[in-house]
Amino acid sequence: MDYSIRAANVEDCKDISRMIMELAEYEKISEHVKITQRDLEQDGFSKNPFFHGIIAEVPEQHKTKDGHTKIGYALYFFSYSSWSGRAVFMEDLYVMPEFRGKGIGKALMSKVAQLGLAAGCHLLDFTVLDWNKSSLDFYHSQGCVDITANMGYHIMRCEGEALQHLAQP
Repeated sequence: MDYSIRAANVEDCKDISRMIMELAEYEKISEHVKITQRDLEQDGFSKNPFFHGIIAEVPEQHKTKDGHTKIGYALYFFSYSSWSGRAVFMEDLYVMPEFRGKGIGKALMSKVAQLGLAAGCHLLDFTVLDWNKSSLDFYHSQGCVDITANMGYHIMRCEGEALQHLAQP
């Protein structure tokens, strides 16, 4: 399969938004998606972006039945570990179902790892749903470890009214 991996640009936000919804539908949580194409444009392509992205793209002759040539993406941002220093967090890794099993997901993840290493990162962190066995198997095959199982860490979140309440002095 002929494909390329490249840095995302603002013109990709429409396709990234589409694929975010596809991923959310696959994960059975589409009602939680609140961001828009405009949010992606502002948050990823402003002077101080909150995230970075890469796109997997196929030539026109391999486009989907709906005419899409952008068939996968990864979003990532840089973070910091008080134990290990610089880290990269991969927020999303997605390849459209008909293009899975062709090495595209591995290529996207590899590119995020390369970008992290180039920035001096020592860790690549990400989350995966506990029921997503095919993804868990893939990540384990890449040498990744489940820190929830190995170290007992849980990812916590505070949002909405709880976040507003927490922010009160």
